[in-house]
Amino acid sequence: MILVGILAAALSGVLMSVQGVCNTGASKTAGLWTTGAFVSLTAGAVCLCIRLFAGRGEGGFSALPEVQPRYLLLGGLFGALITGTVVFGISRLGTARAELVIVVAQLAAAYCISVFGWLQSEQEPFLWRKLLALCVALAGVIWYSI
Repeated sequence: MILVGILAAALSGVLMSVQGVCNTGASKTAGLWTTGAFVSLTAGAVCLCIRLFAGRGEGGFSALPEVQPRYLLLGGLFGALITGTVVFGISRLGTARAELVIVVAQLAAAYCISVFGWLQSEQEPFLWRKLLALCVALAGVIWYSI
């Protein structure tokens, strides 16, 4: 089961990089927010299709008002901001450098969320070796950028 999770996470990383490059290229012609709107609408349509054909066991849209706390429903807002900042970052830094910064920032934020138990996540203990690993990753970004 862990291997399936690793493969899914790796595929997600590849897809994020490809999406960032595609969105950046499209935004040069259509504009950042037009591209972001199109990407979001397309993602919504795909999710609706999957929900209609494969998601029968889920709670459904009627369960959304029951989600507590309400901030857990801000994923769409974050998605729009992510699209915009990825495109902006890639256009300014290039694909590889921007993606490195994104990944290290994701790791740092995820570790803080886990250690402090923010956003209703399961809290994990602080470990110096994990902080050291983040510092090594940050050093890699700096080394890559030189």
